Amino acid sequence: MNPILYSFKRCPYAMRARMVLKLANIKCELREVRLNNKPKQMLQVSPKGTVPVMVVDNQIIDESLDIINWALTQNDIFKGNLSDGDLLLTEELISIFDNDFKKNLDRYKYSTRYKDADAEFHRDECFKILLDLEKKIVPGCWFFGKQINKVDICILPFIRQYKIADPTWFDLQEDIPKVKTLLNNFLNYDIFNNVMINYEVWEKGSDPVYFPINL
Repeated sequence: MNPILYSFKRCPYAMRARMVLKLANIKCELREVRLNNKPKQMLQVSPKGTVPVMVVDNQIIDESLDIINWALTQNDIFKGNLSDGDLLLTEELISIFDNDFKKNLDRYKYSTRYKDADAEFHRDECFKILLDLEKKIVPGCWFFGKQINKVDICILPFIRQYKIADPTWFDLQEDIPKVKTLLNNFLNYDIFNNVMINYEVWEKGSDPVYFPINL
């Protein structure tokens, strides 16, 4: 039986989970949800109510990194790509983006939702992280060079959101050329376009819809 994946197209956490599942060629029944109208079936298996949520072999996996790591145990598509030092850097960067970057990103994009949030301050805090990232990017198409790896998939959905918050301002920044190139490569990547197609919102009784599909 195929795993069931509750997902939301634009959520960066769900996005990165779908990308790894696509790359690992793991077929799922995809259930597209709306975060303002979450299906009770999803809430029954994961009461915290965030996506992605995967149900596989009676196991509930409701954190995107856990879904990614599970997928890599099924098909380690990145095996042998990186040194031990690069693997350590990968985990450090993912932690920075999942915590400091995401915290400031939310307060930049949605400053009105947070009491006394200064959007410009939080924008600049994110930018400091990107400046540090710029120094670490290896020349090539992806963060570590020629091959896409876990770090690309895990952090670029957040950088995409950062740009979307003010594309004109982002494009004017001249101190992060490698970050911009990395993001453009990501946005033009065929796998990214595959995981960003539109699905009808799932409801109980809907015919199963499967992911990934071949475009």
